[in-house]
Amino acid sequence: MSTVLIAGGSGLIGSRLSQLLRERGDEVLHLSRRSRPDAPYPTYRWGPGDSYIDDEAILRTDYVVNLAGAGIADKPWTKARKQLIIDSRVDSTHLLLSAFERLQHFPKAYLSSAAIGYYGDRNNEWLDENAAPGQGFLPESCIAWEEAIGEVAQAGIRTVAVRVGIVLSTRGGAMEKMLLPFHFRLGAYFGDGSQWYSWIHIDDLCRMFIKAMEDDSMQGVYNGVAPNPATNKELTEAIKDALGKPALALPAPALALRLAMGEMADVVLSSARVRSQKIEAAGFEYAFPTLDKALPDLLQRKV
Repeated sequence: MSTVLIAGGSGLIGSRLSQLLRERGDEVLHLSRRSRPDAPYPTYRWGPGDSYIDDEAILRTDYVVNLAGAGIADKPWTKARKQLIIDSRVDSTHLLLSAFERLQHFPKAYLSSAAIGYYGDRNNEWLDENAAPGQGFLPESCIAWEEAIGEVAQAGIRTVAVRVGIVLSTRGGAMEKMLLPFHFRLGAYFGDGSQWYSWIHIDDLCRMFIKAMEDDSMQGVYNGVAPNPATNKELTEAIKDALGKPALALPAPALALRLAMGEMADVVLSSARVRSQKIEAAGFEYAFPTLDKALPDLLQRKV
């Protein structure tokens, strides 16, 4: 049994990862803005903005998983919001590293989320971990994030960064929002729907983090995506088919999205066709490599 400390443990990925780790017999601790020792997962206080962390959380820990960060699409991208998106990721990484060094207690591995936003809008280009970053705010924020993660690796800690794709779950994220119009027998795709969405079933993503924890040979950056990306329109149609109900799929015009969302429309209009070969070469086996396997499972189990 290992003790795993998760920053961002109450979020979509962190909640499911905590559950799967506990089912394996691991002890799971969370970091949050307030201490809750009697919570389902004992929770220690930290504050990346004010450089505070409860030392006991670090001293108890075998592995650290950092999923913390302000939501990319939660609020409009004002200048202040953009800075918060970057700072919340960079500051949390720096705070954990400084605690490791100050306490001289180093985890067996430091695992961090990153994002395929690193690649930017790349049309039909296939992208692996060696591809250059794209242009715009999303790549800019991801570069700063990964530079901070790299500082942890430079400290001699085995470090794995997972560039997370579009996480499919009925409990949050993109899929939950895409399901809403289907209640009214409508589906929506964005622009012409031709942009590539590199998706992943939430359980496969959590299992990637668990493999990265267990496999001492893993280090560096890995794409956290399924082997078979789909276009936005294909994903919408696949959800319709998985629901088994008649529905009309309609486009949300790109111009209208730009007017409504501004630069943040990049989140839904950017195209990233991302490869998964590196994580597969490390021995990871997908339970849900295709949408026709992933979507029925998600809808049936309400994961």
